[in-house]
Amino acid sequence: MDLDLRKLRYFAAVAEQGHFGRAAEQLHIAQPVLSRQVRALERELGCALLVRTTRSVELTPAGEQLHADAPGVLAAALAATRRVHGAARADSLVVGFAAGLSVAPAVRAFTQAHPGVEVEPLRLNWHEQADALRDGRADVGYLRRPFDSHGLRVIVVGSEPKVACLPATHVLASRRRLSAADLDGVAILDAEARRTATVEEKLELVAAGRGIALLPRSVARYYSRPDLVHRPLADAVPFEICLVVLEDRRDRYVQDFLAGAVKALADGRA
Repeated sequence: MDLDLRKLRYFAAVAEQGHFGRAAEQLHIAQPVLSRQVRALERELGCALLVRTTRSVELTPAGEQLHADAPGVLAAALAATRRVHGAARADSLVVGFAAGLSVAPAVRAFTQAHPGVEVEPLRLNWHEQADALRDGRADVGYLRRPFDSHGLRVIVVGSEPKVACLPATHVLASRRRLSAADLDGVAILDAEARRTATVEEKLELVAAGRGIALLPRSVARYYSRPDLVHRPLADAVPFEICLVVLEDRRDRYVQDFLAGAVKALADGRA
């Protein structure tokens, strides 16, 4: 049986926090999703790893052993993956970017200075933003919070407003601007009870009348469709937009890309 590294990382977070809610918050996933993944890991291993109570979790003897082994297993797997990716692209750079963000200005600036280096953009879903940097799929990230920043160097280069995306037939669709008070009692798909893997999935749920979504303005504009509208949220905290690399990345191409990208992408989105 193969050990699923994502499930192992989820288990390690629960073991460290001693609580599913805090671990889910750290990982930026929904608590029910986290619980299902840990139970799936227990089924795959054929033994209980945790004793669950209403307030906390405790490790079983098997859980204690796995918790002790997990850091070494995860570190070795990530190091091997990074080495493989690094060897495969000695003269290239992969730039991961979140939905709705355009990394093209930074890519243009970099390729003008380094015409012999191939830059490959990689679109990332919300749940894999930080993972793509840790496992070596991306060298640099142009990301939008929230994401797990542990072990990462984060440079904030801008922000953008949060908007409410709702069906064109919704009672609030006629308003030009909304506030948090307007959304009292309205089903929000961003709530921890339901998280979706892609923007497209979330917008399909909105269009089907399952609730509204709180999105970055650039995402709502990029995925514009006639059956949906988006309205500014006057009192919402904006999303931070960041350039992100692993803390220990110091190679020349990465550093040169960051230097140019900070200037190219710090465009005052707020």
